[in-house]
Amino acid sequence: MKGIQALREERKAIAAQMTNLVNKPEGEKWTENDQSKYDDLKNAIGPIDQQIAAFEETLQLTDTQEQRINDIADEQGLSVDEATHKEQKMKACMNSWLRGGVENMSNDQREFMATEVKRVQAEMGIGQANTGAALTHREFVSRLLEAMKSFGGMRSVATILPTATGNQMDMPTTDATSEEGEIVGENAPAPEDDAEFGSVSMGAFKYSSKSIAIPFELTQDSGIDLEAYILKRLAMRLARVQNKHFTVGTGTGQPEGVFTAATVGKAAASASKITFAEMNHLVHSVDPAYREGGNCSFMFNDMTLRDLKDEKDTTGRPIWLPGFEAGDPDRIMGYNYTINQQVASAAANAKPVAFGDFSHYTIRDVAQLMMFRMTDSKYTLKGQVGFVGFQRSDGKLLDVGGAVKTLQCAAS
Repeated sequence: MKGIQALREERKAIAAQMTNLVNKPEGEKWTENDQSKYDDLKNAIGPIDQQIAAFEETLQLTDTQEQRINDIADEQGLSVDEATHKEQKMKACMNSWLRGGVENMSNDQREFMATEVKRVQAEMGIGQANTGAALTHREFVSRLLEAMKSFGGMRSVATILPTATGNQMDMPTTDATSEEGEIVGENAPAPEDDAEFGSVSMGAFKYSSKSIAIPFELTQDSGIDLEAYILKRLAMRLARVQNKHFTVGTGTGQPEGVFTAATVGKAAASASKITFAEMNHLVHSVDPAYREGGNCSFMFNDMTLRDLKDEKDTTGRPIWLPGFEAGDPDRIMGYNYTINQQVASAAANAKPVAFGDFSHYTIRDVAQLMMFRMTDSKYTLKGQVGFVGFQRSDGKLLDVGGAVKTLQCAAS
């Protein structure tokens, strides 16, 4: 089996061939032979990407763990060894609680958790957690939020704003595309900025993971990392519903999604097909003030990507190219893209593509997770223990200048 470095070198070589093929001098026509070579190279790069992704997932877990330990050490004034020991002890406490509740924890673990809960509550300025609930430590919450990135698209490109509490916040908005400086005379005072600011209110909707039933056998198997198992289930459930709302939420009783808030930048001629010309018009519907920042990208679902990989520009050349160096993203028309399965596919009146600077969409996370362990008859009679997690979040597009625009399909 090839190592990750060998796979990266192989991918780099293929990407270089594809780039050189597409970037032939403009005077040279794109031929059927060129297209055949491009298709063969594109098919070869897919399996390599799958193998690299498996390697990188393992490496990322290691890097994330090390970063988390360093963050704990910096935040609490501990050495790396002390932070490592504390994280291990916290993990052991969580696993004991998950397996058997408070009664399953040792006296030392109970004292440790009681001290930790008080410390976190004091820092957050919140009261005592309700009886029967666990105020999950922030290290667990950080792992949860990190894991949630894998189950949706918006968290990978939006601005994440963690807050200690869920109080209502008024966030400023302004149109940066019309702002500019001016010349002032020597020793003359600079005039005040007359930019007009608006405001958008952000709250914190309470999200539930719904109940997660765990069989007794799983809680009793010491070989199972129960914390990691439940973490993954929580992340999957919370991330999917949140990503749906951050993408296409109505803004009534739920966050307003970026596709809901953004204006239409280009109306497509078809209800089922997207062309290069329409994608190009969408790009140019976003003001250069945003595009020149280097942070603009596309967002669409995987089926749309499949179709766009077959799309050609006006010279007949494919608009999709793989990243060249290791870690470089693949691109459409020279721009990065994010796969988000909550985005609609091409259909009548649908909005299958968005383009712009998605960092203007802000996701607010309350840095507190409430998790309950349930052992009532509903679960006991089935040989199960129940868990449910609650997390509070909101999302808003904090921009009025058109940082993100959508492409909308024809009505029929």
